Amino acid sequence: MNQLFSSVRVGRYMLPNRLAMAPMTRSRADAAGVPGDLATRYYAQRAGVGLIVTEGTQPSDDGQGYLTTPGIYSDAHTDGWKKVTSAVHDAGGHIFIQLMHAGRMSHPDNTPHHRQGVAPSAIAPGAPMFTAKGMQDIPAPRALTTVEVRQTVQDFRTSAGRAIEAGADGVEIHGANAYLLHQFLAPSANTRTDQYGGLVENRARFAIEVATAITEEIGADRTAIRLSPGTTMWGIDEGAEGPDLYRYLVAELDKLGLAYLHIMHQGNDPLLSDIRKLWKQPLVLNRPGRPRDRIGSDVASGLADLEAYGQMVLANPDFVARLKANAPMNDADRNTFFGGAAQGYVDYPALSA
Repeated sequence: MNQLFSSVRVGRYMLPNRLAMAPMTRSRADAAGVPGDLATRYYAQRAGVGLIVTEGTQPSDDGQGYLTTPGIYSDAHTDGWKKVTSAVHDAGGHIFIQLMHAGRMSHPDNTPHHRQGVAPSAIAPGAPMFTAKGMQDIPAPRALTTVEVRQTVQDFRTSAGRAIEAGADGVEIHGANAYLLHQFLAPSANTRTDQYGGLVENRARFAIEVATAITEEIGADRTAIRLSPGTTMWGIDEGAEGPDLYRYLVAELDKLGLAYLHIMHQGNDPLLSDIRKLWKQPLVLNRPGRPRDRIGSDVASGLADLEAYGQMVLANPDFVARLKANAPMNDADRNTFFGGAAQGYVDYPALSA
């Protein structure tokens, strides 16, 4: 485990350890999508990890899926995030803002404009979603036109610039977990007949164009991406070509020289091994549900350069200190994951308390 506490270069930054805070939706922004003082405390408390990746942050009003998630496309958003990034930096940390367009995983009641969600194709995910009126079925989205796909790429570019203006060290593109980029990758969600559908190369095009646009805007060494090969949630089925799609996509993204690739591993070990061989930059690996006694094993084996943790960092603001001391961990309170105020957000005790 000692290797976890060694420094590692990620993009233009030298991180003090190889532990990352995985992105986690907390739904505590205000109605306009501005992160507040609680978010500033929350992220600053966890600045001991080598890298913080924020909750998914919408790059446009069309990109919002859930209630009270933050945005990064307005002056107010930028000002709100400036307070967060400044507090993290004052605590000695590094923070990447995750850019997340929810695509079809959206409900009109949850968005500022109350419009139908947008996606590669007009196919509903077949899942319910929490809204202010309770759980409701997600309606079928509207298929983006080819022109709108290109505009969405520009929305990502602009929001990445906003993130840097807000003081973020970089951005992580959310290409995982059944959201917009992932929807383009999966034939169950993408039946397009233009250059963004059909062949593996076409379904990967949107993700590559988003990554390229952001690197042009803020630099490859401040740009990262998260992928979740094999994820089947919310109507996503990557089909038999799924592994080959990821081999192609990772090889193409590697040419851009991004700061890191963040993989949410779903159990296809041969594919993960291939990705490791294809990817020349740092690899961040997230294994959901990893037991305590396996922490550090992927860095030790050389399979990953950093390991990402979600709930354990959520519940333990001093996660790194607890690992070093082999101290017990607080348990995460699932009832306070989404929405609310301080409880289950900034009130988890540290060892020093």
